Amino acid sequence: MARALFPWGFFKKPLFSQARFSYQHMKYLFFSWLAVFVGSWIVYVEYSSYTELCRGHDCKNSICDKYRKGVIDGSACSSLCEKDTLYLGKCFTAKPNSQVYSGSWGDLEGVIKCQMEETPHYDLGNEMEPRKEAASFNKPTKGTSVEKFREMILNHLKAKVGDQANLANLATQVLSIADANKDGHISLPEARSTWALLQLNEFLLALVLQDREHTPKLLGFCGDLYVMEKVPHYPLYGISLPWIIEVWIPAGLRRSMDQWFTPSWPHKAKISIGLLELVEDIFHGTFGSFLMCDVSPGTFGYNDRHDLKVIDARNIVPEAIFQENIRQQRCNVDEDCLYGADCLTSCDLTKHRCTPEVTRPNLAKACEALKHYILRGAPSDVSEELEKQLYACIALKGSAEHMEIEHSLILNNLKTLLWKKISHTKDS
Repeated sequence: MARALFPWGFFKKPLFSQARFSYQHMKYLFFSWLAVFVGSWIVYVEYSSYTELCRGHDCKNSICDKYRKGVIDGSACSSLCEKDTLYLGKCFTAKPNSQVYSGSWGDLEGVIKCQMEETPHYDLGNEMEPRKEAASFNKPTKGTSVEKFREMILNHLKAKVGDQANLANLATQVLSIADANKDGHISLPEARSTWALLQLNEFLLALVLQDREHTPKLLGFCGDLYVMEKVPHYPLYGISLPWIIEVWIPAGLRRSMDQWFTPSWPHKAKISIGLLELVEDIFHGTFGSFLMCDVSPGTFGYNDRHDLKVIDARNIVPEAIFQENIRQQRCNVDEDCLYGADCLTSCDLTKHRCTPEVTRPNLAKACEALKHYILRGAPSDVSEELEKQLYACIALKGSAEHMEIEHSLILNNLKTLLWKKISHTKDS
């Protein structure tokens, strides 16, 4: 009778359904909470990183304060500080003391770079790494004549690139840039801004290569803030991904993904020729030799005509400065003699000092960077010879000065091979 009145099966099914629903509900709540937590953490980390790195407002305030006090002056000062026609856009800063932003200046698009609080300055007798000094804009001093300022510039250039025969021409170009308002006179604030810019490797290289097309054009400056021509395509190849995604992608897949986002092969050939020409221009160039101490894809970009452009020239350093400083570097192994990512010398264990000659010339490092880039998709009639030439190039060792004939031969062979393949096309 009891079994008829209270059938247990009637209760078992609802209880099971309730338990199942409760489990699913808890599972849903747990993963929802986890997603919210992880998302909030990512947002917090990104925001903290952004606010720590991106200090464009502080940079502008610092520069404009000095401009209003009459300490500095330049072609971009009025637009930045009075007319508000020079805008800082998206932040690309990687180091807090070197601010990088996209920007617009009237109808022009550019990249704005500003040194925060400290600027790199080589201490020629003490250490390899740039020593940091506050940008006080106290040189030249009041009462300095234009001729004395020219002498200061010449001495600075000699210390940077060595005693070259035509440094007087480069000093004249610097004085021309210093006259920002083109009134035929260089004011003390204009001279102080120019002197601060001369301390920067990137600005120096832009001066040295201004007759070539490998560096973006200087559009204007104010103090040590300067505006460069925008390079529309960068890095040289590959894509930028959020770090939370980056950590989960295997290295092999990441390299393949980078190769998906490249131009057509004829365009890659023209860009590659541009990199080879850059190596040629800075090796025993008009104003001395420079060493490429970071030849990663992120250092370079290209414009709509597929002309190579140097995006970040901070690690393209004058050879004279490099050698003088690396000699002072103490070492126990060769790895102690590395500057940047790619400038390595050997350690003299008898003196525990680094030797001045780099183990690999610029050309070998450039070919290493181009290897996968230019071989992928290469036409069948040139791929075998191109691979052979590239690996011969990568195998170059020692200073290019000691192998100048072989260096020039490989460089010319690579350029000729690539030009021969694209010279009859519109890509050339």
